[in-house]
Amino acid sequence: MEVTVRLFAVLRERAGAPELVLDLPDGARVRDAIASLSGLAEGVPLVMAVNREYASEDTALDPGDELALIPPVSGGSTAAAPWARVSSEPLALDALAARVRDPRAGAVVTFSGVTREVDRLDYEAYAEMAEERMAAIAADALAVHELCAVAVEHRVGEVPLSEPSVIVAVSAPHRGEAFAGAREVIDRVKAEAPIWKKEIEGEEGRWVEGRPPEIG
Repeated sequence: MEVTVRLFAVLRERAGAPELVLDLPDGARVRDAIASLSGLAEGVPLVMAVNREYASEDTALDPGDELALIPPVSGGSTAAAPWARVSSEPLALDALAARVRDPRAGAVVTFSGVTREVDRLDYEAYAEMAEERMAAIAADALAVHELCAVAVEHRVGEVPLSEPSVIVAVSAPHRGEAFAGAREVIDRVKAEAPIWKKEIEGEEGRWVEGRPPEIG
């Protein structure tokens, strides 16, 4: 069976390519894929993800799976752990930006998504799962874009006109990575986090139609 292995930073440079396609026997696990890379990841502490979900070396692989091997952020020091929260309180962008301050960062990008065109929005979330999903999205962006830190927060309950319902802060050595990382986080949070939105005008409200979550 064929499995695509995505590589980043030092692993990408060692391989000379951003991804490899492995032909593995049926029933292979993540450890088998890593072993077949002939020492490519030797000496590099890794986090693994299968189809964008964190995985262990014992995770089974299926044909067509995408295995990502995520090394530590480059620069010689460990990035701050991604931070994610679902909250019923008003969101504060300055406080979120403070969470991503880092002496290595030459750029901090923030995003605030606010209520528009209606009196208010009412958000409902599967909060525990939403926080886990948001943290995983932030961790992916942290590794892929070689960021210093990522923080994301989403509000639940009623959000009045012009108030933020979701905020993102990202720091990176350079602005290009910071902008790209912030864009990826907000786009994926909107597509993947189990959060629902109702638009309310006066006493009338309607749930906004969406799509099934994009996973993998």
